[in-house]
Amino acid sequence: MSDCIFCKIVRGEIPANKVYEDSEVIAFKDIRPAAPVHLLLIPKRHIESMLTTTKEDEALLGKMLALTPVLAREQGLGAGYKTAINTGLAGGQEVFHLHLHVMGTPQ
Repeated sequence: MSDCIFCKIVRGEIPANKVYEDSEVIAFKDIRPAAPVHLLLIPKRHIESMLTTTKEDEALLGKMLALTPVLAREQGLGAGYKTAINTGLAGGQEVFHLHLHVMGTPQ
């Protein structure tokens, strides 16, 4: 999607403080953090929200969840962290590109 802010980050059109990237996902620091550590983990492929995922997205979603403890530990959150996926307008989603929040305070 050409006007999606997260797609622009994926394409390198908007800078982001990246902490992880591979061929399918990217993680970067949130520009409006709600915690001392606040990462956003997104698929590179545009997926609007959890409401639009399909069976074909299962591996990608599993990969995203499996990456959260790795990224959290790298950011000093080995004692624990919070994850959140806001889904749809009624669920508080503001950017309509699937994203997983990883938040916490280093111990």
